[in-house]
Amino acid sequence: MGDIEQLRKSLSEGLVIPACPLALNARRKPDELRQRALFRYYLAAGAGGLAIGAHTTQFAIHEPKVGLFKPLLELAMEELKRSRDRPVGIAGICGTTRQATVEAALARRLGCRAGLLSLAGHDGESEEQLLAHCRAVAEIIPLFGFYLQLAVGGRVLSRRFWQRFGEIENVVAVKIAPFNRYQTLDVIRGIVASGRTDIALYTGNDDSIVMDLLTPFRFESRGGLSERRIVGGLLGHWAVWTRKAVELHAECRQVVEANVAVPQALLRRAMEITDSNAAFFDAANGYTGCIPGLHEVLRRQGLLEGTWCLDPKEVLSPGQSEEIDRVYRAYPHLNDDAFVVEHRDQWLAG
Repeated sequence: MGDIEQLRKSLSEGLVIPACPLALNARRKPDELRQRALFRYYLAAGAGGLAIGAHTTQFAIHEPKVGLFKPLLELAMEELKRSRDRPVGIAGICGTTRQATVEAALARRLGCRAGLLSLAGHDGESEEQLLAHCRAVAEIIPLFGFYLQLAVGGRVLSRRFWQRFGEIENVVAVKIAPFNRYQTLDVIRGIVASGRTDIALYTGNDDSIVMDLLTPFRFESRGGLSERRIVGGLLGHWAVWTRKAVELHAECRQVVEANVAVPQALLRRAMEITDSNAAFFDAANGYTGCIPGLHEVLRRQGLLEGTWCLDPKEVLSPGQSEEIDRVYRAYPHLNDDAFVVEHRDQWLAG
């Protein structure tokens, strides 16, 4: 079995893939010790891969003056190679076609298995131009499509776009993250219409994780009715409380595979997880404190030293810390603090 076939097989089985945050110290410089600890935490929690360089990592790492894209990928790949489970390394890729192809070549050279391609910053281009951009990157590295929500730089993409995107040979998966049910359906309808059954569907809808994983999506295709499932998640939300996310994913997959009625307790947990996400992602303030919110949870667990971002203006919103307090009190069964405390010193041991 070739590398891309093995990658397709792994992705189709459904993986938990955290979108990794960037560990900084008080001077807003990389904190290698805590960055490694984060990677080790995710892998020990049972994650099937790591995504580095997407929105949760902060898109600014891609800027030449910041210069953190390559060293962060190198660090992640070192930790991934130590794992016996062959977790998948996925590099977030963005920018112009020139920048994106350079990043794709670098990611492939360092051992990343796929590129998560952000189309942020391409607002003035037609969908045909976007597809040409995607094809250029797909010639270099297997492509993980990415429908990013508008609030953090995404743009609306049509069902026809996703159909034609699905026709690109080297596409292996799509992260569906518009935070919009209509647009989520557009992606799945488009992939179904492309006739491709080897493209794995992953939720990036942090506001609807459980329902995405449980819902059968059935649409007309070239050969009649076709049913598709979202099999895994590539999520910023799964960058915290990751051990519980792995357990949740397994539970959802078990319900789907057994073809049984969804337990009411699981539906209740779906609401609890969305409520927690609202606090972490700062939904009340248009996601302004999204990244600092994740950092705050990791700080409380002792994995990060602070909530610092590359942009000094990117901080917790007023009242956000209190909202995180609230969901900690309301849903103690969702956190994995005990797991982190048990292993944290080992992960921080250098």
